[in-house]
Amino acid sequence: MTLFFTEMWERFSYYGMRALLILFMTTAVVEGGLGFDDKTSGAIYGLYTMGVYLLALPGGWFADRLFGLKKSVWYGGIIIALGHFTMALPGIFNLLGASLEVKDSLSALDTNSFFMGLILIVLGTGLLKPNISSIVGQLYPAGSSKRDAGFSIFYMGINIGALIAPIACSTMATFDWHLGFGLAGLGMIFGLVQYKMTSKSLEGYGEEVPVLTEEDVQEREKLKKILLGIGTIFLLVLAVLFLGYIPVNVSALAGASGTIIAVVAFVYLGYVILFGGLTSDDRKKVGVIAILFLFSALFWSGFEQAGSTLNLFAERFTNRSFLGMEIPAGYFQSINSMFIIIFAPFFGALWVWLGRRNLEPSSPLKFAMGLLLLGLGFLVMYFAAKIAASGDLAAPTWLIFTYMLHTFGELSLSPVGLSLVTKLAPAKYGGQMMGIWFLSVSLGNLFAGLIAGEASGGTEEALAQMPDQYWMIVMTAVGGGLLLLLLSKPIRKLMGNVH
Repeated sequence: MTLFFTEMWERFSYYGMRALLILFMTTAVVEGGLGFDDKTSGAIYGLYTMGVYLLALPGGWFADRLFGLKKSVWYGGIIIALGHFTMALPGIFNLLGASLEVKDSLSALDTNSFFMGLILIVLGTGLLKPNISSIVGQLYPAGSSKRDAGFSIFYMGINIGALIAPIACSTMATFDWHLGFGLAGLGMIFGLVQYKMTSKSLEGYGEEVPVLTEEDVQEREKLKKILLGIGTIFLLVLAVLFLGYIPVNVSALAGASGTIIAVVAFVYLGYVILFGGLTSDDRKKVGVIAILFLFSALFWSGFEQAGSTLNLFAERFTNRSFLGMEIPAGYFQSINSMFIIIFAPFFGALWVWLGRRNLEPSSPLKFAMGLLLLGLGFLVMYFAAKIAASGDLAAPTWLIFTYMLHTFGELSLSPVGLSLVTKLAPAKYGGQMMGIWFLSVSLGNLFAGLIAGEASGGTEEALAQMPDQYWMIVMTAVGGGLLLLLLSKPIRKLMGNVH
């Protein structure tokens, strides 16, 4: 219960803010936004969502060696809340009736507080997200059938938070964007309060690694010095950037980040295969992880456009009138979670039913299904984009059907990918191979933001090209799915005894 509600409120804060993020960046300054163009906004969105998954790797490492899991969740939640309230500062001052002089100063600081808030949220999520899941795993003995059930309940908490948050935060944002960010932060505060109040239920789980020898003490002190050094350098770099001494091209930075992540992942996987001291079977299994890395990144680069490209489509080109009112665009961000809550039990039952009849698709086939369903979702958007390009507003049903197909794709691929990596990973590389999976999600999120800058129809020329951009996404996703279908038999052979 403690972990369920902590995760629910953390996801409330994350998805509530994410629903507003790209809309706030692209809204004109006179209307309370930042007035960034689509390309810059998409690149910032991609870098932010990339960072959330990327920092899960050092977050787990520091928890294992320094803080312990429970303290990492606590510290991470505090940093996340600080990030949201940093983003909300201008709105809080407005609410308190700040003078015109103060408001002018706040307007000048709005961009800086926005970026500082994003950085804090990324850092906090990197500490909280991987470690709260690890505590859930510790609650059940190895091999227990209750473990899967426990994670299913935990996953439902994620989706309840993600369902409620866009509606609540988008409603507040209709009054002031910063109040929407503040409500997201308040959600994290609720999560922290109940985490502390019910923490007795977690006694004996996620505790700090005990320091037993003098060598352990020295190792921990060394780690603390390393962390302090990294933090100092990080703060100095931030100060230089915020003071404008070094101009930053975020689009170029995002492109370079994608290249670096891909190169690091494949150099590391190549090293493990060639020099990791593995058996022939284990080398083949790591090869499968390398293949799935590419298809996973491809899937998430399409799926994660929900918060960027599709969010902007809802804002600009969708008829949102209902009973004489205009529904905030952010409401559409709740649809995916609603469909997961409705359909996840059916997908789970379907795999069990097919398994009893020896008809359950293999993991590579499920991956291929995920990509094909992703492509079908964007095919729906291709026709919606045609309507928008003709000058009419598209009906909301186009987006609803797209999100439904994308949810079916997610349920086919996401849990399967996590499970498969744990089965394929050699024993001594288990945690690191899971890190590679998160790298693929991180890379996909980055590309989703970059695509949003090109396919969002922000100018007349871009609007005319929007159907073609969606068609390219369709061809890429469907092409990837068909290629994986062709490769599924050779991949199954490489998997050896993993079914």
